[in-house]
Amino acid sequence: MDLRVAAYAVVERRGKILLTHWRRGHLHGWTLPGGGIDAGEDPRDAVVREVMEETGLEARVGKLIGVDSRVMVREEVPEGDNPELHTIRIVYRATVKDGPLVHEIGGSSDEARWVPLREVRGLRTLSLVQTGLRMAGISTRRNQNGGGGRSGGSGRNGGGRANAKPKK
Repeated sequence: MDLRVAAYAVVERRGKILLTHWRRGHLHGWTLPGGGIDAGEDPRDAVVREVMEETGLEARVGKLIGVDSRVMVREEVPEGDNPELHTIRIVYRATVKDGPLVHEIGGSSDEARWVPLREVRGLRTLSLVQTGLRMAGISTRRNQNGGGGRSGGSGRNGGGRANAKPKK
């Protein structure tokens, strides 16, 4: 079984969340900016690097908000390889400097977008989006003034997930 350790950022600003569109063959979905940690790389440095690569924005990493560990079965693996992947996802809160979004070229994501929190549930998202929002205490439900916001409840946000697999 392969192991993948990655670091991701939950970046929320003015009722919007920063997401990237991940694509691998026919699999795709919206996810948090971030990705694999290089050998010897600090996870915080990986988040800054990945946010820059995927969005063109300079990130400032904040608080560690959680670590998610899961084993998944990859759909597309070379013949003879074990399809199981143990992925450990380190999730931070982060902020970014203002600037234009830049779409990654030649990488695993093809678009970056600020998505209103109330619209997240309507997107095809990878499970990491709901996991990260829950860790951050952010709700995608409408609050009394019509926008998203901090969750005072259990943080359960059902629906809106795709069966797409996370990045490798």
